[in-house]
Amino acid sequence: MEYISWTLVILSFAIAFIGLIYPIIPSVLFIFLGFIIHGLFHGFGEFPWWFWVIEVLFTILLFGADSLANALGVKRFGGSKAGIWGSTIGLLVGPFVIPFAGILVGPFIGAVIAELLFSKSSIKLALKTGIGSLVGFLTSIVTKGIVQIVMIILFIMVV
Repeated sequence: MEYISWTLVILSFAIAFIGLIYPIIPSVLFIFLGFIIHGLFHGFGEFPWWFWVIEVLFTILLFGADSLANALGVKRFGGSKAGIWGSTIGLLVGPFVIPFAGILVGPFIGAVIAELLFSKSSIKLALKTGIGSLVGFLTSIVTKGIVQIVMIILFIMVV
């Protein structure tokens, strides 16, 4: 049973990291799933209260990181709310329309199209906004990856 539990925990952590690239997968929930699986197999008694408080705070941070990084990237490069919405829609739709590359191309195209259609921006500003959405997305991946690693290290330290 020991091997089964740790296999499931590691598998859920691995899916969490896949979720960094495919935002349709709620990565932080798979981190928590690993904690729950471990608790179900080995008991929750070894997790102190402060562990859960810290992990919940990290979870809140991770849920906000996506939208915040995307919005900051678009805004910093001169985009509008339309660019933010277009980038977000492109982020969700892109991987389904263009497998693999869609995760990078989707936010860019979404931001550019939204800026051109709804904000009546110039092509130069729309392209700049698209680059901003891409920078925001990549920044979000790195930030979330670091936070997820910290969450897992904390888990390992407690266990």
